[in-house]
Amino acid sequence: MYRLIKPLFFKFDPEKVHYFVVQRLKWFHEHFPLGKTIIRSSFDIHIKGLEREVFGIKFRNPVGLAAGFDKNGEYVEALSDLGFGFIEVGTVTPLPQPGNDQPRMFRLTEDEAIINRMGFNNKGVDTLAERLRVLKLKDKSIVIGGNIGKNKNTPNEDAVSDYVKCFDRLFDVVDYFVVNVSSPNTPGLRALQEKGPLTLLLKTLQERNHKDGISRPILLKIAPDLTNEQLDDIVEIVMEAGIAGVIATNTTIDRSGLTTAAEIANEAGGLSGKPLTARSTEVIRYLSQKSNKAFPIIGVGGIHSPQDAKDKIEAGASLVQLYTGFIYEGPGIVKRICKALVE
Repeated sequence: MYRLIKPLFFKFDPEKVHYFVVQRLKWFHEHFPLGKTIIRSSFDIHIKGLEREVFGIKFRNPVGLAAGFDKNGEYVEALSDLGFGFIEVGTVTPLPQPGNDQPRMFRLTEDEAIINRMGFNNKGVDTLAERLRVLKLKDKSIVIGGNIGKNKNTPNEDAVSDYVKCFDRLFDVVDYFVVNVSSPNTPGLRALQEKGPLTLLLKTLQERNHKDGISRPILLKIAPDLTNEQLDDIVEIVMEAGIAGVIATNTTIDRSGLTTAAEIANEAGGLSGKPLTARSTEVIRYLSQKSNKAFPIIGVGGIHSPQDAKDKIEAGASLVQLYTGFIYEGPGIVKRICKALVE
């Protein structure tokens, strides 16, 4: 069915279509209990062999939704009906911000890719925290990750304070944290991946990572554009800071090998989708081998098929996440990946 309606969706602005679809999915979830049951029976999958325990959290399956799809935690319940084993919300910042000017999302259909320069558009951490608090009171079974960042106007020397504010505010309502210093769409953000500032940031969060005897797994999301020497530093920093693991990878600024017309392919922003498939898997394999599998890795980037997901798991990922592949392949891809992993 998705193959029939996808060409219609792709005729319109991708950001507008995104909100059109998720808002109606949420409305359907809230107003039609029978319809919700039908969606769950169509897309969800419950097979014992799919269960995973990673960094102390039990996942009903290893296929998650990546950050950016639901920045404000508005659609978590409806999206969970589609079979995801976990959902990552954000990136969220301490204060609300509108993000970059529109248009800021572009389809590269020939390459099955997307360029976005959203710029951490979100309603602020207080709004997200309250929404997740209500959600957790209703349903504690949904595993939720909180992806945190800094406001655009916060200088890098004060960035730690922004991450701490988000961390403290979300501590009681998420199951794990993701530190996002790798988006190319906030000026200067990627400079925080350098060894000194990154070590300080992660150590600061880890020192605060306890409340009433509880701690939350902290993961670091990295760019695919890092050199091997920088990846070596990442391994050392993760081990030194004592955080739980890594998400590999974020979007890329590389434009090599694209077939889409240059006026679209050269738009500023981060590229995701099939052009990232091989590189993200390569980064996963390098980190896994270099660290001797010392920490879990969530693999994300260019997963458009069950084989793509299996390749990332074979390279060393414990879990995988979808975003662009979910848009191009439709919601059925979650179930197809899960079935393939069991087989």
